[in-house]
Amino acid sequence: MDGYSAFMIVATALVLMMTVPALALFYGGMTRSKSVLNMMMMSYVAAAIVGIAYVAVGWSMGFSGDGTFFADPFKLFWLDGVGTAGYIGVMFQMTFAIITCALISGAVADRMKFSAWVLFVPIWAVIVYFPMAHMVFSCTEDSLICGRIGAQDYAGGTAVHINAGVAALVLVLLLGRRHGWPKDKMRPHNLTLTMLGAGLLWFGWYGFNVGSVVVGDQDITAEMGRTFANTTLATMAAILGWLLVERVLHGKATSLGAASGIVAGLVAITPAAGAVDLSGAVAIGAIAGGVCAWAVGLKFRLGYDDSLDVVGVHLVGGIVGTVLIGIFSTAEGAGGVDGLLYGGGFGSLTDQVLGVLVAVAYSGVLTTIIGLALKYTLGLRISEEDEVGGIDLAEHGESAYDLHAGSRSGTPGSVLTRSAPPIARTEEGAQA
Repeated sequence: MDGYSAFMIVATALVLMMTVPALALFYGGMTRSKSVLNMMMMSYVAAAIVGIAYVAVGWSMGFSGDGTFFADPFKLFWLDGVGTAGYIGVMFQMTFAIITCALISGAVADRMKFSAWVLFVPIWAVIVYFPMAHMVFSCTEDSLICGRIGAQDYAGGTAVHINAGVAALVLVLLLGRRHGWPKDKMRPHNLTLTMLGAGLLWFGWYGFNVGSVVVGDQDITAEMGRTFANTTLATMAAILGWLLVERVLHGKATSLGAASGIVAGLVAITPAAGAVDLSGAVAIGAIAGGVCAWAVGLKFRLGYDDSLDVVGVHLVGGIVGTVLIGIFSTAEGAGGVDGLLYGGGFGSLTDQVLGVLVAVAYSGVLTTIIGLALKYTLGLRISEEDEVGGIDLAEHGESAYDLHAGSRSGTPGSVLTRSAPPIARTEEGAQA
């Protein structure tokens, strides 16, 4: 086995780890104790469903040939014609599809039917994500975002983060607010889990960004070094940017803010990792950290109940990182394009904005159609009684912390088990 193949196997495993267990821990810690198992289950089941769907038609739709929106779903059906040596590339792209779908789950915490989620995931993957991956990553002449528009997106600012963020917002609007929100203080139940999840996400993201290097005539070592360093520095800058804004707005710099800053920085540098230099990476990270820290509060002003701030972090962070390529990119980067700051004019910035608009419109329209179809057939939301009692017990018959099983003959999810979490944080100060 050559060194590049060995590296890509490791990178693929790192990206899969970003969903299970990293994202599951990150989201699970931010939910209430009566919802943590359901929250983690949404990530695990997304991995199982999307992985199989990707092998069946996803790779073919994304990478089997030309097409403005997607390639032929059946040309490489079940990887027919893809040699076993090509499976590494398939598995790598599969992990991107998995985490994109799983990201959406944080917005609908506490209230979406598990059965509705199980149906939504494969439908959304086939109709929304697989085509978006073609538009962004295949870079054929006809592919809309990368080819026709010419927008740069190194590892998924549009296809992954904007795509998931828009879908999250649509589902939130269709589901409605959680019972008692925003009056009740729905605090994170275990910030230790969240901090652990954030650290694992940061670690796994090196597979996400550095693994996206495209082998060609360029110096692959130099490009990998650039993406590795940019990913690191942007994340560090985002932590500081988030904590600064949080301190100004809320009076305290919190551990949840630091964890959220990690994710905001990683999201923003994802599309720009190969395009910018070190100073550009720091600028993008700091801007994204500050803007996302401010943006998570918009749900209180606008009234949409995005449970774990998927919109404020992934949609906003994805837009910030994608658009800022048009300002901070350099001709020495992977795209070979100078941005506005380096004398390139407004051409690249225009391309980046157009790419964002296409991603928002495509995901928004199609997710709305899918969500409405499920809402008026199967139904999207659990009952108010089940929501108040706890979605873990209602949907899975389990409790994450069955501390008092003996007092009720071992019944999972007792009233005492589902008591309010002890963390003293105000809802207005909580971010995801």
